[in-house]
Amino acid sequence: MNTVDKVNNLSKSDFISIFGNVFEKTSWIAEKTYELKPFLNFKTLQKCFLSVYDKCNDKQYLEIFNLHPQLAIEKFMTNHSQKEQSQSKLDNCTKEELQEFIQLNHDYDKKFNFPFIIAVSGLNKNEILDNFRKRINNNVIEEFEEAKIQVKKIGTLRLNQILEKVNEDI
Repeated sequence: MNTVDKVNNLSKSDFISIFGNVFEKTSWIAEKTYELKPFLNFKTLQKCFLSVYDKCNDKQYLEIFNLHPQLAIEKFMTNHSQKEQSQSKLDNCTKEELQEFIQLNHDYDKKFNFPFIIAVSGLNKNEILDNFRKRINNNVIEEFEEAKIQVKKIGTLRLNQILEKVNEDI
């Protein structure tokens, strides 16, 4: 049985349990995606997830943004966020780097009213800090749009990882 068939055969509760954190702490997206079954293939499943996300209104996007942890300083994170930040060495900052992250997180949140969001996969601390330093100068509209793009990237990466694991485990 291929991965998509395995996914199509999941109960709603199992589907939500497995895919509920594709978008940070936003299981309702998985729930709405489940209703779009059956999925013909991986691309269809991915398109369904992204379609549900793309149909969010600005209030929902803002709620999703605010569920994301602050980079390098958040103590309580989902397993996905913890792993992603650890791979980028954000859990191993120098005192100076940590101080800069603290200040940037504070300034960014004050300016935009949501945390800085970036798909950290494949980036190192310096690349993340460079992005942070540049993006804090964006206006609110630009940064809101960029946050939407970054959340979508994170969701796509997580979905790929989950599907690899589903293929192994089910």
